[in-house]
Amino acid sequence: MTVAEIMNPSIIALSPDEPISYAARVMARYNIGSVPVASCGGQLCGIVTDRDIVTRCIAAENDPNLIPVRDIMTKNTVTVQVSDDVRKAAKLMASAQVRRLPVVSGDNLVGMISLGDISVRHAYDMEAAKALSDISSNIHRV
Repeated sequence: MTVAEIMNPSIIALSPDEPISYAARVMARYNIGSVPVASCGGQLCGIVTDRDIVTRCIAAENDPNLIPVRDIMTKNTVTVQVSDDVRKAAKLMASAQVRRLPVVSGDNLVGMISLGDISVRHAYDMEAAKALSDISSNIHRV
């Protein structure tokens, strides 16, 4: 099964020029913890997470109304191609320690895939469980 068959094609994406405060409002409104960042042409530029906002903006005592998303986003984003196998996506999630991946066609953002998307497909229960186990085993508690 390919990523295209189970990805979510309804993408909420940000422009790299948006202020961080807008990114936080988008995350709150849609109850999500990460948002891909794309150019006007749809090319993936990076991803911004709630953790990026806290550690790279708030903890650094920057004003989230003045700092653009491009300044705090993760630029070297792990992605999966729309034609890739779902097993590859699960392995990438485990190795990159993420629960969601942007889906691209070439360089253009076309969707998102999550561990949840994979786990609801019974044929991929083991891959999703393994990826989640790998991600969770590397959590460090303070």
